[in-house]
Amino acid sequence: MKAIMKIETFNSITTPIRPRLVARARTLTGDDDTAEDIVQEVMLRLWNMRDKLENHGNIEALAMTILRNKTIDSWRRKRFEQDKTNAYAEPYTEDNTVEETDQVRLIRAIVDRLPALQSTIFRMKEIEGYESGEIMQITGCTAESLRQSLSRARRKVREEFIRISAMRR
Repeated sequence: MKAIMKIETFNSITTPIRPRLVARARTLTGDDDTAEDIVQEVMLRLWNMRDKLENHGNIEALAMTILRNKTIDSWRRKRFEQDKTNAYAEPYTEDNTVEETDQVRLIRAIVDRLPALQSTIFRMKEIEGYESGEIMQITGCTAESLRQSLSRARRKVREEFIRISAMRR
């Protein structure tokens, strides 16, 4: 059984690279607070991987890769939140808001009932904004199977949405 890395050993490995991580995060985000948050997430991820760190030849390169990925995730979250905010920028009327909320709930329920892979791919592409290449890496799908699954998921969501909306009228 392999021994788990002690905190002192972890700190001796990560403390020297932290300033470079912070500098890179500031460059990528342009904001000190966001940069610090992302570096904290990187350190937490490294801590969770501590028993495997000794197998990595270049821990700083690993940390920089994690940092880049966390920054991209942060950009996506911000873009998604902005898109969500902009979608509701039309003048407020209670009828529109209630109807939109019902439609969002209905679409979520439909997506939840899709087969697992279609549901996952649909969420990653349409809701979380992942690129096709990233989805293929994460799910292990080929480009063709990704395209087919996404097409089937979109078609099923559209058909079910129309069918259920028609029944409600």
